[in-house]
Amino acid sequence: MTTIKRPTWDEYFIEIAQVVAKRSTCLRRFYGSVIVKDRILISTGFNGSARGEANCVDVGQCVREKLKVPKGERYELCVAVHAEQNAIINGDPVKMKNSTIYIAGFNYDGTAASGEPCLMCRRMIKNAMIERVVYLDINGQIMEYNPKQS
Repeated sequence: MTTIKRPTWDEYFIEIAQVVAKRSTCLRRFYGSVIVKDRILISTGFNGSARGEANCVDVGQCVREKLKVPKGERYELCVAVHAEQNAIINGDPVKMKNSTIYIAGFNYDGTAASGEPCLMCRRMIKNAMIERVVYLDINGQIMEYNPKQS
């Protein structure tokens, strides 16, 4: 009998976040996020322009890239909503309480980007009462933390 190695739950949901990231409309980085409670997926989100706004991928221009803004700086110039924010916006607040958010990202060239949430997203995660954050770091390692303790 052949033994198949099943992924752990964290690996499984991180892989789903990676697939969600493929819907990103950003020209710089592709992020996907899923919110899970009791091993049931309750919301997804990817980074992209606000509803009704032109997507960078469609207009062929990223303002931050054009101005050579380093990662993590001058977010006010970006038209995108972060994957974590979209997952929270799309989710039911009652179901998000004590849930886990999984975040994965890639750079435009296909290399791994850190899925660690920015400070603004960390505040939103806390406000959504999400209990656990699991993300892929730039080395492809699964990392986690408790938002209540950070």
